Amino acid sequence: MDLQISVFLLFILFTAGHSLICYECSGLTGSCADQKLKTCPSGSSKCMSLTAVSQGQISVKVKIKDCAVVCQSGSMNFGISKVSSSCCNTDQCNVKDAPDPSNIPNGRKCYYCDGQSCSNTVSCSGTEDRCVKATGTAGGQSVVVKGCVSKSICDATSFIPNVEGISCCEGNLCNGAQSVTQSFLFLCCSLLSYFMMH
Repeated sequence: MDLQISVFLLFILFTAGHSLICYECSGLTGSCADQKLKTCPSGSSKCMSLTAVSQGQISVKVKIKDCAVVCQSGSMNFGISKVSSSCCNTDQCNVKDAPDPSNIPNGRKCYYCDGQSCSNTVSCSGTEDRCVKATGTAGGQSVVVKGCVSKSICDATSFIPNVEGISCCEGNLCNGAQSVTQSFLFLCCSLLSYFMMH
């Protein structure tokens, strides 16, 4: 009996002191070739890998790996940018890059905002099975971001800073076509930074 208690106490001491080890890198040229191991700070329970692709006049691909407090695997498509994330919870499990966001349409369509209007439509792809609408304020002005998103990411968006309301819905074009004239870059950056830094 004493041996069982001793083994149990040793197990608790060793597991309580273990910190997660993840790969870390910021590949601003589409590659994460220079990745290093990082001991995660307390509170980080996952390793994450993220791939973001902008689809505007200048095409840019960014790859990021790091520790994360909150992370969900899935993808988002805001019309002019796509993000794919992979999350895991064991040491060095984020060695592989998050996959490039899928370009294979899945039949769902959602509205997205381009800074001038929110009546544009985008074809969702891969696991993006919901439409999303997020509102916030930037410099005292109302900002709206819309697009496609995976259900797993919708379920994890309740505490994103600088964002007042996020709603996800099922069904084609369910995220409304109201027009906005304000820039949405600030809100989009808040959403992306939440997934990159948390």
